[in-house]
Amino acid sequence: MPTGKIEHVLAAGLLAACLAAQGGVKAKAQDAPQNPPPPKSDTAQAQQPFKVQVGLVNQFVTVRDKHNAIITDLTKDDFRVYEDGKEQKIEFFAKDLNLPLTMGLLIDTSGSMENMLPAEQQTASSFLERVMKKGDLATIISFDQDADLLTDFTDNTRELQHGLSRARINEPYAPVTPGTVPNRAPRGTVFYEAIFDVSREKLATEVGRKAIVVLTDAVDEGSRVRLEEAIEAAERVDAVVHILLISDPRMIFIQGSGAGVAHKISEETGGRTIEVRSEKNLNAAFDQIIEELRSQYSLGYYPSNTARDGHFRKIKIEVKRQDVKVLARKGYYAPHN
Repeated sequence: MPTGKIEHVLAAGLLAACLAAQGGVKAKAQDAPQNPPPPKSDTAQAQQPFKVQVGLVNQFVTVRDKHNAIITDLTKDDFRVYEDGKEQKIEFFAKDLNLPLTMGLLIDTSGSMENMLPAEQQTASSFLERVMKKGDLATIISFDQDADLLTDFTDNTRELQHGLSRARINEPYAPVTPGTVPNRAPRGTVFYEAIFDVSREKLATEVGRKAIVVLTDAVDEGSRVRLEEAIEAAERVDAVVHILLISDPRMIFIQGSGAGVAHKISEETGGRTIEVRSEKNLNAAFDQIIEELRSQYSLGYYPSNTARDGHFRKIKIEVKRQDVKVLARKGYYAPHN
């Protein structure tokens, strides 16, 4: 275990079957929370039944036109929802969303991000100031060879910014000479593991709108979980994953591209991948994420399939308007008795 880090405690060994004992999000010893995270606001608690009613399926949906502008004037009658090909009756609809947001902000601190990290920290700090509203909670996690908890859930932007300031590159990137590591491949960037961990450890007990925002080149090296497992973990907790795909042209020796992986994760969970090709584009990318998070429709329905079988069910949402793009998660896992 790296010096200065302690294992994040999991209730009932939640990830023991999935990860080795040293895995999971770790907290800096000197920054381990002394008090439980602050509760949601009264408004958030009052709105929780919308999420937890038995059998209710919620979908948070963003709709854009052919010019990529967000459409805000749709009504309930403009939407059609299908589950496994069967149309469902929309029971709840809202477009002026004041539901609290619970967010995990994940920062890639592997060697390939060395030149970009200062810009990431600065723009992410500004992003938090602009996106956080009353009742919202956020946590900051960095990931390289391990996933490290920098700031636990809080609504205090100063604490979050302090966590961002403590993000450090794990070690400069150095290609591994074949044969020098005979027993196993090195753990370089546990990208999949970070999404898996924040979903299972941090977001699983939260209600309402949940989002994961990741700054990364989306290249994974050494995760103990597969890409599909990371996506499933986010889907099971109803978390939308937005990825700011950062590529540093100065790191030309990095092998492989994470663009395909990033798009797969975001599309499956109902988020977006935005390619950031320079430091100047970071602010614009964060602006788009803020727009996504604050311009959603909420649709709720009781599925016609009432089986509590734990199976994945595909969701398709259609809009009665031409030349639009619907952004929503592709499905959910049914409850299991």
